[in-house]
Amino acid sequence: MKKTKIVCTIGPACDSPDMLDKLAKSGMNVARLNFSHGDHTSHLVNIKKINELNTHLEVPIAILIDLQGPDIRLGLFKEKTFLEDGKQVVLTTKELVSDAETISIDYKKFPQSVSKGSFVYIADGTIELKVKEIKGQDVICEVVVGGEVNSRKNVNIPGAVVDLPAISDKDANDARFGAENKVDFIGLSFVKTAKDIMELKELLEKNHSEADVIAKIECIQAVNNIDEIIKAADGIMVARGDLGVQVPIEEVPNIQKMIIKKCNQAGKPVIVATQMLESMTKNPRPTRAEVTDVSNAILDGADAVMLSGETANGKYPHRAIDMMNKIIRETEKTMNNLILENYNEPLSIEHAISRSVCQSAHDLHAAAIITCTKSGYTARTISKYRPKKPIIAVTPSLTETKHLNLSWGVYPLLIKNSLDTDDLIKDAVNAVKKTGLISEGDTVVITAGIPFKIPGLMNFMKVHIVE
Repeated sequence: MKKTKIVCTIGPACDSPDMLDKLAKSGMNVARLNFSHGDHTSHLVNIKKINELNTHLEVPIAILIDLQGPDIRLGLFKEKTFLEDGKQVVLTTKELVSDAETISIDYKKFPQSVSKGSFVYIADGTIELKVKEIKGQDVICEVVVGGEVNSRKNVNIPGAVVDLPAISDKDANDARFGAENKVDFIGLSFVKTAKDIMELKELLEKNHSEADVIAKIECIQAVNNIDEIIKAADGIMVARGDLGVQVPIEEVPNIQKMIIKKCNQAGKPVIVATQMLESMTKNPRPTRAEVTDVSNAILDGADAVMLSGETANGKYPHRAIDMMNKIIRETEKTMNNLILENYNEPLSIEHAISRSVCQSAHDLHAAAIITCTKSGYTARTISKYRPKKPIIAVTPSLTETKHLNLSWGVYPLLIKNSLDTDDLIKDAVNAVKKTGLISEGDTVVITAGIPFKIPGLMNFMKVHIVE
């Protein structure tokens, strides 16, 4: 089984029950709903489709809703429009239907945020405009690098201080919608500090949500505050689209590697996103550079890789995830265990046991590592060390089976709550045996926290021969 997880963005190209089933069978672990597009009605339809699909799956697909965040977006177009190099275009805060000559923008302070000579980037930096003049609500620009543009594309103004709240009214409303519909992850866009994350967590707690918060790293402030953000968040997304406009694009690879390393050391799942197989939105095969990009993200230590337009509105959604799966499996053949030899600080009991579990599984040629976990902590701690053996996390918590869908190498399995340690081990082994992942005579390494009812406890390890 593959160990690196796949996040697929759901959209018109893949939201039929048949296509969702194909994506699940091809390796989709998490379904992403982009709240920069669509409304609650359309998103609810997709949530219900995924929940229905989950009734037929051994490991349910988790749902991640991606909040729009305090980013700036274009207004609505009647149809796709092409901006030509050298032409003039007016960006305006007036509400109107956009065309190639005048485009509405949803940030009312936009004219105050730019000056003559400023550069404005649209659609993850693929379109470049230069400000020539400002007249009231209108910003007159020259198209430096043109291209196709349509409704709700993102806008970046490098170096500008954008006066927007961390969580907009729309974001708060969308987060409450996510809580009401029991989604598993909520992505917070344009995080700047740990305070932004805590604000969302407080909102979710008030709405009785168990959703994990994924902090999207998209601006230089987030990069500068990465340590506190990793500590506060439940997971991280390296959102290279906006990040590659907010910082010099040549810095993105090193920033990506730095963030992944810090997340690995902290034991927090990290997703690498944006343009991974971008050419497959139109072509049936990716470029060699894209294949190498995906492979290198995995070798860097990413827990998950993400498909955006490739599955949401591309011509080949099934081919895209199938290719992603193939790249993952081939890359993982050459991956080494991440034992983190450079750690000099004393280890906690949990981490000492985790390292011992991974080493023992390797030395004994065990078929699998079985972790018994209530909160997911045990499985995530072992995942941190990247063992070659599969980590099968048995848990009585449906919530945690979905949360663990973002953790590298973890195969979550729902079991009933056991009364004592002996029953727990017996039930865990039997449940895993039924999946076909282990067989009679196999050696497995089992770890848990005793007593099991205490979340986050890990103090037990056993080598077991499957009967």
